[in-house]
Amino acid sequence: MSERKALINANEPLTITRQAELLGIARSSVYTVPTPISHETLTLHHAIDELYTARPYYGQRRMVVDLETLYGIRVGRDAVRTAMRDIGLVAQCPGPHTSTPHPEHPVYPYLLRNVRASYPNHVWGTDITYIRLTGGFCYLVAMLDWYSRKVLAWQLSNSLDTRFCVDVLGRALDSARPDYHNSDQGVQFTSEEYVSLLRTHESIKISMDGRGRCMDNIFTERLWRTVKYEDVYRKGYVTIDEVRDGLTEYFTFYNTARPHQSLGYVAPDTVYYQNIKPQHHEINDRGSLSTECV
Repeated sequence: MSERKALINANEPLTITRQAELLGIARSSVYTVPTPISHETLTLHHAIDELYTARPYYGQRRMVVDLETLYGIRVGRDAVRTAMRDIGLVAQCPGPHTSTPHPEHPVYPYLLRNVRASYPNHVWGTDITYIRLTGGFCYLVAMLDWYSRKVLAWQLSNSLDTRFCVDVLGRALDSARPDYHNSDQGVQFTSEEYVSLLRTHESIKISMDGRGRCMDNIFTERLWRTVKYEDVYRKGYVTIDEVRDGLTEYFTFYNTARPHQSLGYVAPDTVYYQNIKPQHHEINDRGSLSTECV
């Protein structure tokens, strides 16, 4: 959002309100001075991100226990709940504190319960994850082809606004169309702007994860784990520009050269463009994968 706020110019003939509207940001945010995040809060965010990446099924109670046991951070459930909300995390299991869609946004049913991605652009999945920086954080959204595991488009933002998600969808749609598009019920993906872009292509079936269902978007969740362990945690990025440069290099490697066990040890681009049948592993009755997904 700060990048778009920088484009606001009081000397332009357009009013500030109109400029904000065209840039997709709230007028009030133009005058808001962001409050620097404290070191304690940032440490808590980073610890929760690590725990969630390793154990996405953890709820607030388990988070509280492991934060003290593993990190020496003593906080209550309210602090964990606030931190998870701020960085866009929801435990991937049924529970009383699952994500709530915007009350005025439409929610679509989950359509993929008996559907297995069988060819490129059969199913696309998207999600947002928290990316840690040395002195802060940002967010990453990506569009993933479930059949080939190819990352079709991605983008960073320093806020959980809708625009960067819409931009990624638009870039992915510039090159192909999926039969199914799957997301969670977050406000970014249920927004009028995002859904309208999908609905301009009548052939696309819109699917949304059931709240609290841990397997509905498993491939994108496994992508986040791979990206963080192989790149983000290892490199320790300081600024969002460093993340952008680093992930540009990493996703090129990921798509073109990284062998995937579940694809028969070939890279996503090979499967996507040559339409090779990948060796997908089945999801068993207990809701866990028999081996690595990405």
